[in-house]
Amino acid sequence: MDLNEFDFDLPEELIAQTPLVNRTGSRLLTLNKQTGEIKHQQFEQLIDYLQVGDLLVMNDTRVIPARLFGFKQDTGAKAELLLLKSLGNDEWQTLVKPGKRVKKGTVLEFGNLDSEGKIITPLLRATVLEEGEMGERRIKFQYEGIFNEILDQLGQMPLPPYIKERLQDKERYQTVYAKHEGSAAAPTAGLHFTTEMLERIQAKGVQLAYVTLHVGLGTFRPVSVDHIEEHKMHEEYYELSQETADAINQVRARGGRIIAVGTTSARTLETVAQRPFPLESCNGWTDIFIYPGYQYKLVDALLTNFHLPKSTLLMLISALAGKENVMHAYEEAVKEQYRFFSFGDAMFIYE
Repeated sequence: MDLNEFDFDLPEELIAQTPLVNRTGSRLLTLNKQTGEIKHQQFEQLIDYLQVGDLLVMNDTRVIPARLFGFKQDTGAKAELLLLKSLGNDEWQTLVKPGKRVKKGTVLEFGNLDSEGKIITPLLRATVLEEGEMGERRIKFQYEGIFNEILDQLGQMPLPPYIKERLQDKERYQTVYAKHEGSAAAPTAGLHFTTEMLERIQAKGVQLAYVTLHVGLGTFRPVSVDHIEEHKMHEEYYELSQETADAINQVRARGGRIIAVGTTSARTLETVAQRPFPLESCNGWTDIFIYPGYQYKLVDALLTNFHLPKSTLLMLISALAGKENVMHAYEEAVKEQYRFFSFGDAMFIYE
């Protein structure tokens, strides 16, 4: 399947730069995956599309302040480090800018800056152990104290490169149910919910359940092949609790709908769906790549944000709703000036 089949014209001004004041204030485009019917709603009207007995599955990962700005120890040149995956023993998979100038053996330093922009005292040192492709580096940190406390002090939220504005409130890039630290990006479909709205959803008879998938490199890497079947997803860590496994088993047994909040929840559910039923608690690494032709095994409906042209996320929703339906819906979204990407509006795919 050709990559250009997932291209569309997205005006840059439609990429939302900041979150709305009210989390639930977004618009909601609904798409019936069977009929292709499109409706334009407000996000709080999502409740009208939920039914008693539905299971709403959300990703409870928590974003770490994974973007660090520092200097090369030998030359003082500026360098940027994005933490992607903990490898244990203070080693991390990272992305480095400028990648070409940060070779194996390079030491980067990070710390608080003085009035001239120079580090007062380095709080973190990172030694490059291994070079990879496109700026990937395996590094090892040296520090004194507690790593997460140092990261909270020095790190910034790793907003995607399409967002130019600096985030004033770090919590606006976290879901209200974020729990397990480890992501390099937020599961953004969940950013629309408030605690109060989730309580109203439960009061309607909808069950809530959580999975964990720590979002990593795949979120930041574009598809660089002409034929999408050749694209390779990077592995991301996931966990399924026994409580959520039981909820899935029960809903599936009674024929209820399983609704994924976000593409990360969908990928986690479809990963565990490859295991025998009834499901049991499990964890591991997934590189599942979902594109048209894939038959969903667990996910019946999906709440998601609007994605960028030629992205794997656009392919994932096309597999659920049909490429023609999705591309037509996106054409409508652009025409109606919906807000796209992480801080943008939402889309609900259902039947």
